Amino acid sequence: MTEQQELMFEILRKIQTDIAFLRDGQRDMRHDINSLRNHMHVMQGDINNLHSVQTQVLDRLERIENRLELRELAEAQARFEPHP
Repeated sequence: MTEQQELMFEILRKIQTDIAFLRDGQRDMRHDINSLRNHMHVMQGDINNLHSVQTQVLDRLERIENRLELRELAEAQARFEPHP
């Protein structure tokens, strides 16, 4: 082989090594992105669960407030009703 051919093979080997390194880096980045995506899905599920629990708590609070208002109304009416 001539010196020029050896130089070309050396350059091609270097390019091949660089491409393999880039491919490994890309694979790692793809893995990291998939991990982030999965983590985001889990977080979204947690947020949805929190919204559901919050709605349930607000509904229960509304029922409690309604019962308290009814009780207060009944107590107020009892105070103003004449006793037989």
